[in-house]
This record gives sequence, structure tokens and C-alpha cells, in this order.
Amino acid sequence: MSPPLDDLDALVRGPSPWLDGSGPKADIVVSTRVRLARNLRHVPFTHRARDEQLQGVMATVTGALQRAPSFSQGLLLKMTELGPVDRQVLVERHLVSHELGDGAKPRGIFIAPGERLSLMINEEDHLRLQAMASGIQPAEAWTAADHADDELGQSLDFAFSDEIGYLTSCPTNTGTGLRASVLIHLPALVLLQEIQKVLKSIMQVGLNVRGLYGEHSDVMGNLFQVSNQTTLGQSERDSIESLERVTRQVIETEERARERLVRDARIQTEDKVWRAYGILRYCRSIASQEVINLCSAVRLGVSMGLPGLCPLRVVNELLVLTQPAHLQRAHGGELTLAERNVYRAQLVRERLATAAREAGPAGNP
Repeated sequence: MSPPLDDLDALVRGPSPWLDGSGPKADIVVSTRVRLARNLRHVPFTHRARDEQLQGVMATVTGALQRAPSFSQGLLLKMTELGPVDRQVLVERHLVSHELGDGAKPRGIFIAPGERLSLMINEEDHLRLQAMASGIQPAEAWTAADHADDELGQSLDFAFSDEIGYLTSCPTNTGTGLRASVLIHLPALVLLQEIQKVLKSIMQVGLNVRGLYGEHSDVMGNLFQVSNQTTLGQSERDSIESLERVTRQVIETEERARERLVRDARIQTEDKVWRAYGILRYCRSIASQEVINLCSAVRLGVSMGLPGLCPLRVVNELLVLTQPAHLQRAHGGELTLAERNVYRAQLVRERLATAAREAGPAGNP
């Protein structure tokens, strides 16, 4: 049971439950996300609407949230009332897009306890409903999103065409309005230089591959975001099943690659893992991208069953908590780049030391 969200402080203090590493195949698939795009009938799309129309959307959607059981508890934030650091915190937690975080227009985000369900208001579309889950769980995330969508649909008049489906700002979302994705960790395929062949195969079957933070983001830490590409002419079930089928094929390919690393290059692989863990455990200054890349090696070591490493949950949490805005929020004020690197190293050391103490003597290398 997730604790209630009273304010942004409560959100930042608690780790995201979908990063707890408890889901199926969580050693390879970090998380699953299902997003639904919806717009209100008779209101221009966000990029064409006047501010007073967007204010009206905010008021209408807020009223619908109060009548929807799935949103009976949670935190509603108006982006215009947040400073740049707080807006970036939401981006780093994968709760809002860069567009919503950067905008000065009337926009908002509702976050349910546990962050498994959230709703962006006045992003590219009037509503962007998102469900998150640990590991590979597209069907489960879809069920949660679909249920919440049905509840909102009882109060809201969505823009819908009997011929093509839900009307959206971007034509690639028109139809079901569904975007399902997995964040998948593929270090063995990268180390064996087979990743490009796999990524090409993924795109050939109509799926998209992006970086850690989605569209226009770079690949870091051997983490890839794989999602469906089209929604028109496909049912939600088709999109979900296609993503799960391809993802499970990629998982099997990565698992075979990891087995080859253990069989043919075990010493070199373990050396890479322990060097990464050693840097994280004892560093005094470290950049965020280096943390992400080193955590990739540690995640690989955890999946290999190497004793003395921290739990998968801790590795996942570091991916978020060491980002610039989270560091400044935890510190209580702005930090220079050099100060962030020092504070980040301190946080990583403390987290790993705590994990080692909790593991006890049996967990030490």
C-alpha cells in the first residue's frame, strides 16, 4: 500500500514503486508504461487553444478527477506554480514530458499514490493518462489505464470519430491513442556488438526504439525504450500483444548473450562489474551519466548472481535519485555542476553502504 501524497516533498522522499525490481523479468525489463492520449470535444488541440480555453480544460478535467475512484487520492500540481527544479524532478521521475515541464501555459499533472497512475493535463493532448508497472507487464498496465480511462469517460466528452477512433494532436496517435513501451536493459548485446542487429529487427516489425527519456533522448546505460509506433487500424489488444511478444523475444536474445558472457568471458565480465561497483561505492565526485553507465554494469552483475552487490531496487533508484533536480531538491537549494557531482557521490556512497549493512556479512564480497 503506497503512502498518501500530500505535497511534492512526499513524492520526492519516496522511491517510485515501479522501480522496485519486483516485476516479471525485472533484471532485464526495468519498467512497462502504457499511455492513452485523449482530447475534449469542441476544444482546440493544446497547441492551438487560447490560455482561457486551456484553463477551462484544467477546470473540467479536475472536476472529472474528483468523480473518478481511481483518482480519489493523489497530488494535483499546476506547472505554472512550480519552479524549474520541481518541474525537472517530475521529468526525471518519468511523470511528465519535457514539453509539459518546460511550458508556461496552463498545464498540470495528477499523480496517484505510488506513481503507478498519473495524468498530464494540456500536454500535446488535453489528457495524457499513464500507467506504470515494474518489469514486463503491458497487459496489467493496460488494464489499469483502461479502467481509469473508462472512469474519466463517464464525465468527459472525448473527441472521437466512428471512422478512425480517438482524435489526437499527432496523427501517429490517432485511433486508439495508445502508446505502450518497455524500458529494457541490454548490456550483453551491447558488449557482444550485436545490439544494432537486434534494434534493426525491432524496427522492422513496426516498433520504435528511443533513449532513456523517450523521444529525442540519447541511449545511456544500455537502456532502450521500445514502443509501438502506430495506433490507427490496430486494436489496443493488438498493440499490447505485439509489444509483449517482441519484448520477450528480445529478452531471450539478451539472456543467451549473458550466458555467452559468463561462459566465454566470465573473468572480464566480473572485472567490469566489480570495477563499476568499486567506483560507485567509493567515488568522491561523479557525473549523472557516469552513474547511469556504471549502474548498467552493476545491474548485469546482479542478474549474474554475483554476491555482495546491492539489490536491483537500489540500482534502479539511483538512476532517478542521482539526477540533477532530485539532488538539488534533496539538498534544499541550487547546486553548481561541481557541487552536484560531489553531492551525488555522497548520496551514492550512502545508499550502497546502507544496502551493504542491510545485507549483513553474507552480502559482503
